[in-house]
Amino acid sequence: MKKFLAGLLVCALCFSLAACTKDTDNSTTGKFKAGKYTGTAQGYGGEVTATVVLSKDKIDSITVKGDKETSGIGGKAIEVLPPQMVEAQSTQIDVMASATMTSNAIIEAVNAALKSAGVDPATLTPVNQDNGVKTTETVTADIVIVGAGGAGMTAAIKAKQEGNSVVIIEKMPLVGGNTVKATGGMNAAETSVQKNLGIEDSVETFIKDTMDGGKNVNNIKLVTVMAENSADAIDWLAEIGAPLPEVSFSGGATNKRIHRPEGGAGVGSYLVDAFSKNLESMDIPVYLNTTASDIIVTDGTVTGVKAASQNVDYTFNAKAVILATGGFGANEEMYTKYRPDLAGFVTTNTSGAMGEGIVMAQAIGANLVDIEQIQTHPTVEQGTSIMITESVRGGGAILVNKDGARFANEMETRDVVSAAIIEQEGGYAYLIFDDAQRKALSAIEKYVSADIVKQADTIEGLAVEIGADSATLASTIETWNKAVAGKSDAAYERATGMDVDISTAPYSAIKVAPGVHHTMGGVEIDTATQVIDTDGKVIPGLFAAGEVTGGVHGANRIGGNAVCDIVVFGRIAADSASDYCEALNTQKAA
Repeated sequence: MKKFLAGLLVCALCFSLAACTKDTDNSTTGKFKAGKYTGTAQGYGGEVTATVVLSKDKIDSITVKGDKETSGIGGKAIEVLPPQMVEAQSTQIDVMASATMTSNAIIEAVNAALKSAGVDPATLTPVNQDNGVKTTETVTADIVIVGAGGAGMTAAIKAKQEGNSVVIIEKMPLVGGNTVKATGGMNAAETSVQKNLGIEDSVETFIKDTMDGGKNVNNIKLVTVMAENSADAIDWLAEIGAPLPEVSFSGGATNKRIHRPEGGAGVGSYLVDAFSKNLESMDIPVYLNTTASDIIVTDGTVTGVKAASQNVDYTFNAKAVILATGGFGANEEMYTKYRPDLAGFVTTNTSGAMGEGIVMAQAIGANLVDIEQIQTHPTVEQGTSIMITESVRGGGAILVNKDGARFANEMETRDVVSAAIIEQEGGYAYLIFDDAQRKALSAIEKYVSADIVKQADTIEGLAVEIGADSATLASTIETWNKAVAGKSDAAYERATGMDVDISTAPYSAIKVAPGVHHTMGGVEIDTATQVIDTDGKVIPGLFAAGEVTGGVHGANRIGGNAVCDIVVFGRIAADSASDYCEALNTQKAA
């Protein structure tokens, strides 16, 4: 797989800044302050720690420890990447596509250690990097995919399965996009997994829940296609090595529908890892650190993409182009253009979610839909921007305000819960859960590793930890446990996520408030993922899938629907682009 040296690395993951040892040499001469420095970051399985030894003029050594990283995948990255960074005298190196999360954590941990030494990692240009004049290169493929997030990787795998030559362009130094940040799971209805677990659900209910959650702003044709193809998407994921065998509730869902990995691991990094393995085994080239700038149009038909890396200007010629560049949730200037009220909000998005794909599509006449529909996620830890998965609430957690009292149905749609939190004094709340719930959802461990979880052996002790009134919190938990036992929440009419109570010590709390999470609007597509122009006509040769598109989620996205969106429409985009290529081949043959 073709790779390029990384440019300025901006991490999509949350990390803790470095703790450093006392400098052994305080001299101001030389390139560095000599000494030993440590930094940490959150990897795939837990905390990754890097130790960097600096002399005055160079990086002497880098050692990395991450005992919980996946053996043979993350472990390989820990073995390979540190010596590469020492050789390059920089953290601007290639990531391992099959271990992107661990690779990113290693780089960020080393960056944190360097920062603690007063070094800006962005200034450390790799010693083996060619800083000469840019070259030009032309690459030709049947299908060029812009964006290596979940939708783009899904499309690439499916398109290659259909027999096409495929190339992916990705501006970031790693694959994954916003998909890496997904934690809850994938909504799907009438699946083989649900049937095996005895869960009753229907495509019709899935459609209704999605339309209700989106306040009927959604394009019902797109929603119907997503729901009808969701079960096949679950089976396809299992076929490519990414089964989702567990099912739980998400906010706004009538039935247990959100499918997740075994043990409740975060679905995003799990899928990205599986997709990456498939890309590598299928020999699909991924051009990292390569930014698309223009969609090429020839005689009214899309025929490729212009892009550039640090050293090369590319022309990617193709029979079809699939846009999978994601949304614009990290671009405050862009989202406040449509929603000024969101100025100053933290974002859960990766730094690459800047909306360039939307801008490129607009430049060739694409129509935009629902562009002002921007979702906040209600449970975001504000200091780290870590999003607390909806599965915590779906597994039985409750929300309390600063006094320790419940104030809403925690399983309402995200917009409703976000608004309820904002209305509380201080504009924040606490998620409360117990040890049984923690053990049932392994995703919680990353919150513990990030040091954002308060814990105590008693409810009263937890109240002290979060500054709430002990009697109020104890009464709240007692009332909630009775509601769970009776399967009736008289206070707020919650009806889902009530399988277990909060009664197993120790007890935990996470302070949360809303953050910008998902941009529901984007380029208009039809049910075949063809991009539609401002005159209502198809733009020949251009397809789109994922958060770059609008119409699927309406005014509010149901948790778990984004993963369904990227897999279902990523596959459809691949099929549609394949059909388009075949039609072109037939025309040429005639």
